[in-house]
Amino acid sequence: MRLLVAVGAGAAAAVPFALLLMLVEGAWGPLQRLDAGAARRLHEVALDHPGWTATLRFLSDWVWDPATLRTAVALLTGWLLYRRAWRLAAWAATTAIGGALIGVLVKVVVERARPSLQDPVALAPGYSFPSGHTMTATTSCAVLLLVLLPLVARRWRGVCWAAAGISVLGVGFTRIALGVHWFSDVIGGWLLGGAVVVLTGWAFEAWRSDAGRPRTDVSEGLEPELTDERPEPEAYGTERGSRDR
Repeated sequence: MRLLVAVGAGAAAAVPFALLLMLVEGAWGPLQRLDAGAARRLHEVALDHPGWTATLRFLSDWVWDPATLRTAVALLTGWLLYRRAWRLAAWAATTAIGGALIGVLVKVVVERARPSLQDPVALAPGYSFPSGHTMTATTSCAVLLLVLLPLVARRWRGVCWAAAGISVLGVGFTRIALGVHWFSDVIGGWLLGGAVVVLTGWAFEAWRSDAGRPRTDVSEGLEPELTDERPEPEAYGTERGSRDR
């Protein structure tokens, strides 16, 4: 039942993305005008401010590049395996890999062309919808945040949330400003990435419940017990058994 609830939560989170996809596929006029207007205005700014454009390219190609973010998640997963937090490592890997595969699948199905601008300041291969950079930033930042929050002092957790939010929003802005994605591509990446995180997060909560652990608040991270010497649920089996006796 809990897994069915998890699937239902993921499906509900995917509804906004499905609606956006219908508008994109149907070439809805207002959305097309919004996409074209945003692309044109930001492209003009990019051409007039080469220094600003160079900064955006550095952020997009290095700091927030999917390879950089996926490497960070891979290193985190390796550390979780070292800590013997098997379930949390599985969640991190599943969220990152599953999100990447889903994003590629949707791109292939939709086959939307990228913006074609005169004097482009950046180029990118492949299809446009949804933005792979944006989706990767959404899933990767969620994984890093929800795993590491228990290790951060409470007074600094707001800073972590802010950094994750700025990164996710910043990636989307750079992709539009550099003229390699439409505005709706970025929105689609946020929505689809968020749906993946909601689905896997609910599944992880069901996993915790089956292991006898209490529900957690998202502000505490997915596994507050990560700070324990033995973070796996089996470490709590003896305590539960002694309480039951």
